[in-house]
Amino acid sequence: MIAYPDKLDLAQTPTPFYPLERLSAQLKELNGARIWIKRDDLTGAATSGNKIRKLEFLLAEALANGCDTVITSGGVQSNHCRAVALLGAQLGLNVHLLLRSDTEPQPVGNLLLDHLAGATINHYSPAEFKRLDSLFKHWTDHYQQQGSKAYSIPTGGSNGTGIWGYIRAAEELAADFARHSLNPQAIVHATGSGGTQAGLMLGCYMHGIQTAVKAYAVCDNSAYFVHKINADLKDWKRRYPSEIDISSLKAAATCDDYIGPGYGQAGPEVFEFIKQLAALEGILLDPVYTGKAFFGLVEDIKKGKYANDESRDIVFVHTGGLFGLFAQQQNLGY
Repeated sequence: MIAYPDKLDLAQTPTPFYPLERLSAQLKELNGARIWIKRDDLTGAATSGNKIRKLEFLLAEALANGCDTVITSGGVQSNHCRAVALLGAQLGLNVHLLLRSDTEPQPVGNLLLDHLAGATINHYSPAEFKRLDSLFKHWTDHYQQQGSKAYSIPTGGSNGTGIWGYIRAAEELAADFARHSLNPQAIVHATGSGGTQAGLMLGCYMHGIQTAVKAYAVCDNSAYFVHKINADLKDWKRRYPSEIDISSLKAAATCDDYIGPGYGQAGPEVFEFIKQLAALEGILLDPVYTGKAFFGLVEDIKKGKYANDESRDIVFVHTGGLFGLFAQQQNLGY
C-alpha cells in the first residue's frame, strides 16, 4: 500500500480509457499497432488536462502551509497556469502568473481564461525569463511585505510534490490494463516540464507495471529530460523518504524528433494531423503538446519503431491542451 500525501479532490477521475478503433484499423496494414487512449483531457471542464492531477497535491500543500497566494510560471498559453488560475479562484486563493511572452500577447485561449479567473499577470521576455528564480523571490518577498504568504509552484507543477499526481495516475492505468487484460508495449505522452514523465516512470515502478514509458518532447532535447527527470526524482526522494531505489529506474526515454520550429510552434503536418484525428475519432489535440506527441507516435509506428511480436497495444495519455488550439486556429485553415 502506497502512503500518498494529502491531496484535494479536484480532478474528475478515473478518466476514460478505450481503444481508438478507426485509427488502429488504418495502422493495421503497417504492423498491427492498436492504440488505446487515456483521456486525461477529461479531468475537468475548464481545468482539464494533466496539470490538475499534480495540483491536487501541490495546492493541498499550499493550504496546509497556510498560504493565501500562489505564484507560478509558464508560457503565455500555459495549460498549467490556466489550471492554477481557475483552481485558485475555486479555492479562494490569490494567483499570480509569471508568463513568458515572445510578442505582445492577445487575450485568447488559455490567457483569456487566466484573465477571467482574476489572476494577477506579469509578462516577461524570454531573456527576462532566464532569471525566473529571482522573479519568484521578488514576488514572494513582495507578498510577505504585504502580510500575505505565497506558495511557489514551478513551471508545469513539476517537482517532487507534483509528480505524485502521475504516480497515482499509474495506479489508475494498472486498473485499466487489468480490466482489459492488456500488457501494452508502451505508455506514450507529451513532455514539456517533465513532471508527468517522472511521475509515470516512478508510478509504473511502484505499481509493478512492466510497460515502458516513452515521451515525445515539445521543447528541449532528450538529454535535458534525462537531467530534469533525475532532478525531480531526487527531489521526490528528499521530500518523501522511502526504501524505493530511484537509481534502479531506467533513464528517461524521450524522443526529440518532432519538436518542430520550437515550443508552442508546430509545422503544417501537425495541424493537418490534428484535423484528421478530430474527424476520424472525435479527439481534439493541441499544437503545443498533444498534437506533436501523437503525430510523432503515429509517424514512428509507420517507421516500424513500435513493431513488437509480444504486444501490439500502445497507450497514449492525452494530457489536454484544448484551449491552446483556440489561440492558433488560423493555422488550421478555417
